[in-house]
Amino acid sequence: MEDIPGYVAGTFIAIVIAVLGFLYYAVSSATPGKKNITSSLVITLLVGWIFFVSVQTFNGYFTNLSGVPRLPMFVGCTIILIILLFVWPRTRAILMEMPITTLHYIHIVRVPVEMVLWWLAVSRAIPMDLTFEGSNLDIISGISAPFAAVFMVGARSQSRVGAIIWNVLALLLLIHIVKMAVGYMPYFYTPTSGGEIANLGVFYFPYVLLPTFIVPSVLFCHLVSLMQLIFKKDQSQF
Repeated sequence: MEDIPGYVAGTFIAIVIAVLGFLYYAVSSATPGKKNITSSLVITLLVGWIFFVSVQTFNGYFTNLSGVPRLPMFVGCTIILIILLFVWPRTRAILMEMPITTLHYIHIVRVPVEMVLWWLAVSRAIPMDLTFEGSNLDIISGISAPFAAVFMVGARSQSRVGAIIWNVLALLLLIHIVKMAVGYMPYFYTPTSGGEIANLGVFYFPYVLLPTFIVPSVLFCHLVSLMQLIFKKDQSQF
């Protein structure tokens, strides 16, 4: 990991900050009467989670590959938390009020994420198959996100069906690359003589925040968007 240029880590950290900003704005807009309390609590918890994961990374927790797959276990914890947010009526009510345009614009970060993945692959920290040069088409979601935000859920142009289709397709692209990334992890993959390598880059800071923060955040925004598009009757509230 020492051979990776510093601008790669800098770009990725900027992506993490951008996602935090999007989520903070979404929560603040959903709770205008409790902006200072709810949004501050959410951002504090998110930053706390990022700090906790980062400390574990520096301590070599994830690079210890013996026993239970630790990184997938952490990712599983974030998935469980997301499910609980949808199950608890109080948090579900807040999710329904998040600005759906913000929930679509956030996916723009998937473009620089794909650039970071490509840089990591060039440095042989992850397989090239996990980039847009390989089988990863997730960059399409990032490129099309602003169009979906403006023309499908925007204030002047809305298409509920189109937005649902876009979210489903983008979600399938996300699931596809996550499945590939898990398959290339050293728990499950052994490099062959063909020159392909295991997915090791995400076991180190700051890239560990991709599976433990960025991907869950993107997944969360897709699910909230779909919930609003399917169950929110008044489109004008988008």
